[in-house]
Amino acid sequence: MATSANFGNMFSMAGVSLIIPFLPLLPKQILLTNLMTDFPEMTIATDSVDKEMIDYPRRWDIKAIRKFMITFGMVSSVFDYLTFGLLLLVFHATEIQFRTGWFMESVISASLIVLVIRSRKPSYKSRPGKYLLIATSVIACLTLILPYTPLAGIFGFSPLPIKFLLFIVLIIVLYIITAEMVKKVFYKRVKF
Repeated sequence: MATSANFGNMFSMAGVSLIIPFLPLLPKQILLTNLMTDFPEMTIATDSVDKEMIDYPRRWDIKAIRKFMITFGMVSSVFDYLTFGLLLLVFHATEIQFRTGWFMESVISASLIVLVIRSRKPSYKSRPGKYLLIATSVIACLTLILPYTPLAGIFGFSPLPIKFLLFIVLIIVLYIITAEMVKKVFYKRVKF
């Protein structure tokens, strides 16, 4: 999970840095993103596991993990670039709005995607553990609230207009749906 998210973010940041005249995220924003997205991933140890995953012992398959990282990292990047296009070309976002918008999309989608890729089954058929669900919900809520608190200035964020938020939510929903479809195809082609 972490490798695909980090690969996708690195690919997105490197690409967008070639076309915009400012840093896509400030160093403190990158660190905050990593800190916040780690919380749901840390609770994966308390998660429920699908019964078919413990039927027999499994070995690490580094080639399959690499394919997973590249596949889901690229899916993440597609939606990052969609976010960039929306913020820059449609909403003509300022630097601070761009950073705030991408931070929100990145953290919320990275937190929610854990619920999708934690199981081979569709996410609605595989119930996550209580702590994973709580951590994901808390981080998503904190991410939505942060730009509207006094901490926003410390981290270089600003409140976004409601239309920005609505489109960011739409992008996240499309990302989750796409990840579910990609997961289905991925596990048909890659066995591990």
